[in-house]
Amino acid sequence: MTRLLYILLLGFLLAVPAAQVEAGNPDRQGEGGAPQLLMNPWARSAGLHSMTTSSVFGVEAMRINIAGLGRINKTQFMASHAIYLEGTGVSMNAFGMAQKLGKGGALGVSIMALDFGDIPVTTNEQPEGTGATFSPRFFNIGLGYSYTFENRVSVGVLFRNVSESIADLSGSALGIDAGVQYVTGAHDNFKFGISLRNIGGRMQYKGEGLSFNAAIPLGSGSYDLASNRRAASFELPSMLNIGLSYDFLFGSKGRLTAVGNFTSNAFAQDQIGGGIEFAFNEMFMVRGGYRLDFGATSQDTPANSLYSGLCGGVTLDVPIKKEDPNGTRFGIDYGYRAANIFGGTHNVSIRLNL
Repeated sequence: MTRLLYILLLGFLLAVPAAQVEAGNPDRQGEGGAPQLLMNPWARSAGLHSMTTSSVFGVEAMRINIAGLGRINKTQFMASHAIYLEGTGVSMNAFGMAQKLGKGGALGVSIMALDFGDIPVTTNEQPEGTGATFSPRFFNIGLGYSYTFENRVSVGVLFRNVSESIADLSGSALGIDAGVQYVTGAHDNFKFGISLRNIGGRMQYKGEGLSFNAAIPLGSGSYDLASNRRAASFELPSMLNIGLSYDFLFGSKGRLTAVGNFTSNAFAQDQIGGGIEFAFNEMFMVRGGYRLDFGATSQDTPANSLYSGLCGGVTLDVPIKKEDPNGTRFGIDYGYRAANIFGGTHNVSIRLNL
């Protein structure tokens, strides 16, 4: 019990200063970078606007709350594809694996990449295009570890390298996530979670793309000298999530879970929202939620962030062998998030639990 109190105290000490330092600041909107760190490729949690800080588990936890990484049977593999803001031509692809280690530990790795398609190259002299194309490369890889104490409290930390580049320009940085989850109740039906995400060094672009020829005067003439511009550095989009959930059980097969979540963004408005998920026999699940923004401080601040509003999704999770429902299982998830621009985001994920 003493260990539990120490862990919960650590979680709150982690959250309180973070809430003060990282509190939502819409006046700084656009000053942060690496927006890919705010994108969620996993369909199950995306179907609830990523508001599952308290209950997320396995591979998906590495995107929301690393503390939930180890809440799997043994091994989990996941792959996902998402159409990001339908109409933009941008897609997300992700793969992840989680593995239990020993009695309470778990190790996981996740990879996500953005596909922008082929973008025409334009110049001042040829604004309609030169005939060539390019495609930015946005990629990040995360390595996380979590530990669960007596199936009640779990803590975790994740290190993520984020990289963005084109042919002659690139930037990279290291971000750190940390989180805690607490589970209690007669049937482990009350869950509470805190996660602090994307804390790390500043990111700066470097490369030949910043080079230019400068005319250096010499006597009555001049000569060209290659020079370099210095790009400004920027911070990662850090955030604090605080969430809770409660499972209402109906016999041995029905479950209705209510979730609530608060997000404090360092470079955008704060967000609050909730949702529900209904599960039958833990094989078929349907979910939906709503999230809204608050904290605008000026007339020029956008009224809403990209994903304020409705979301929803479904899951089918079945055992490979009927006679062993707790053994190997295969799942497929779909999630949709309405967006304030374009056509919203569609996520599809497949999952294998061993």
